[in-house]
Amino acid sequence: MNSIWLKIAAAVVAVFIVIVVVDKFKSGEPAGPSAPRAESSSDKPKTVYDQWQEDDDKYSVQSQTEDTQSAQPEPQPAQPTETATQPQTAQPAPQQQPTFEKLPFEQDLQAQKLFEHAKMEFKQSRLPMMTPARMVKDCREIIQRWPKSEYAFQAKRMLADLPQRYHTMYTITDQEKDVSSFYK
Repeated sequence: MNSIWLKIAAAVVAVFIVIVVVDKFKSGEPAGPSAPRAESSSDKPKTVYDQWQEDDDKYSVQSQTEDTQSAQPEPQPAQPTETATQPQTAQPAPQQQPTFEKLPFEQDLQAQKLFEHAKMEFKQSRLPMMTPARMVKDCREIIQRWPKSEYAFQAKRMLADLPQRYHTMYTITDQEKDVSSFYK
């Protein structure tokens, strides 16, 4: 009777060994918990906090104005006239920067407060069971009250970045997403 249980235990151990060996050859990595796995940033799944940080970086009004000031092209030093030996490469045209209307201090504070609220609602709408209804309302108010400000520019970008299902749900028009008027 003891020999039957020994045969069953040996069969279970053999199946386990076969599974481990097959897994090792399929993945190409050493199997088992003792093998450390090098994790890079691309291996880690993206969390909601990472997405919120990207949203903060993308829709930050202060960083946008600093970027436009620091993105001015630096003057190129004069190069020797030996163009016959070096092929001419076309210099890329500097990207056109958006222009904004400067708001009075009180209106700027109101717009900033409303924009920060819209940005928070945008980030929260990425969570399950949350919708961007308040964000759309706030962005529309910013666009209506301060149409040429940098806050309206960012509000239009946020509306454009919403998934298509929300565009139809909240009837977001192309005019509400169009930022071309800032590039004149």
